[in-house]
Amino acid sequence: MGEQTEFNTGDKAPNDGEYIEIGENDFHMGINNPKIISLKKGERFPEPSNHNRKWKRKKH
Repeated sequence: MGEQTEFNTGDKAPNDGEYIEIGENDFHMGINNPKIISLKKGERFPEPSNHNRKWKRKKH
């Protein structure tokens, strides 16, 4: 089983790092001004700015 890549509100961060909002249409259209957060391992994800969005680790 692979590592989880998308996270919901209340999930715990698997690693320290920056996480960015992704949405249902981000592959085609992108999200304007997505929220970016920094979390430490074990911290819980907050509510995204839209209920259809999730969190994903930001690529550097």
